[in-house]
Amino acid sequence: MKLSFHGAARGVTGSCYLLECAGRRILIDCGLYQGGRELEEENAAPFGFDAQTIDFVLLTHAHLDHCGRLPLLAKRGFAGEIITTAASRELARIVLLDAAYLQEEDARWRAKKLARRGKGEAILPLYDRLDALNSLEFFGRTACYGQALELAPGIVATFIDAGHILGSASVVLDLAEAGQSRRVVFSGDIGNAGRPLLRDPVPPPACDVVVMETTYGDRLHKPLAPSIEELYQAIEDTFRRGGNIIIPTFALERAQEILYYLREGVHSGRLRASLQVFLDSPMAISATEVFRRHPECFDGEATDAFARGEDPFALPGLHFTRESSESMALNTISGGAVILAGSGMASGGRVRHHLKHNLWRENSSVIFVGFAAEGTLARRIIDGAKSVTLFGEEIPVRAHIYTINGFSAHADRDELLAWQRHTQAARTFLVHGEAAVMESFAARLAATRVERPQPEEVYTL
Repeated sequence: MKLSFHGAARGVTGSCYLLECAGRRILIDCGLYQGGRELEEENAAPFGFDAQTIDFVLLTHAHLDHCGRLPLLAKRGFAGEIITTAASRELARIVLLDAAYLQEEDARWRAKKLARRGKGEAILPLYDRLDALNSLEFFGRTACYGQALELAPGIVATFIDAGHILGSASVVLDLAEAGQSRRVVFSGDIGNAGRPLLRDPVPPPACDVVVMETTYGDRLHKPLAPSIEELYQAIEDTFRRGGNIIIPTFALERAQEILYYLREGVHSGRLRASLQVFLDSPMAISATEVFRRHPECFDGEATDAFARGEDPFALPGLHFTRESSESMALNTISGGAVILAGSGMASGGRVRHHLKHNLWRENSSVIFVGFAAEGTLARRIIDGAKSVTLFGEEIPVRAHIYTINGFSAHADRDELLAWQRHTQAARTFLVHGEAAVMESFAARLAATRVERPQPEEVYTL
């Protein structure tokens, strides 16, 4: 039995782990690196394994940094089976097609830019929409929480609710080979307990080896109630100044959660009934429709709303802007609008246009409600950049910048420690975290052998 690390090793994005057992090769996730241009080169580089030899991909959830290289895997010869939950399958379709479209658009833009300089070099996307559609053909069996799936003799997988986004899972693998047995748990991304939409993460079973995320392994989250109040206050303060609110938003879970809180704010009277909210993200709009189809994944408050015949994501002044012309029209609004747009790290998508039109305005606000990886535009703004470059233009940062950490869909340090203790694992591999965070988290672990693998490093289990 061998385990190797081909993404999110000493970093946060690009999750991809290869498990070899009983003559089978199993990938857990195949995600896209996200951040600066240098990470684009890593996305296009060889995987570190032969895609044609992979028998199964177990997808923990549909975030791009976990599923975003599946089309590339198929393009390079994968012909096995992708297994995930029903909700993750639906969301992955939306995410992969959107990612392919954005890569096609980026390739066209870069080719045009080169042509203006007299260079006729061909610029190809990492993969296109046909590649994305082809990869969807490999989605096979559907995983149900708590039900064992035999992948092959000696290999049994069980998905348990990770409470991170709709359909997210941790994966428990019971392995047997040459008279030896091991139970290995892959955390995926572990959710933050006590959210109003999704159920809390299911505690993992005892195991021999655990591979776990450490995104927020060095800090505690701000409590939820004060974070919601901070959001409401930021909105009201901005409206008093006569500006707009731009919220860079992850299309899966975060967009739906913010809509839920805005709806609650209007219903409770904390926010004005005339609040105008624009969900300017075709992917987030489609994802919201998927959320509505899976009420079985929700926690008490949202479940109760569905039972009453209410839509927990609807509010009177909500507008869905699918078309690019509708999105561009938003930039003519001088004040009074709440605009939710992707991407959450401002590394692409429509939010960059809204930032270009609002960052320089002192009466406007930008509210960050999610994680921002190193090298991303969001991280530079959060870290206090005085100006940023958008579409070749230097834009001064004069808008009010808010960072509200209490909305995180990731477990914080204490929740991660409690989750790890449940595993009673003799060996713990730390992944999906910045190096300094992993080091801090590792120092708090006891009664386990801690590994912090390097990219491409191989271990015998």
